[in-house]
Amino acid sequence: MSSYDDSSAAGHDPEAAGSPARVGTVVWGLIVLALAALIIVSQLGIVALNGTYVLIGLMIGAGAALIVGGLLSARRRDNESTSGKS
Repeated sequence: MSSYDDSSAAGHDPEAAGSPARVGTVVWGLIVLALAALIIVSQLGIVALNGTYVLIGLMIGAGAALIVGGLLSARRRDNESTSGKS
């Protein structure tokens, strides 16, 4: 028996359990989508982009999104009722 827990095989849906998406996962997904969009726009010749400025902008945006997401997550966690578990 392996230690791999396949919740879909057991009939449990992870979304039904109420586990929200992690902030870091969402932020990295948005970074990848933004980079893909910028590459497409750049290759089409619509706009000439400076790579350094693009990376600086993405890092500032990602940092801000991580901070805001972490604060909102902590605030939501504080508002939830405690279940007695540590």
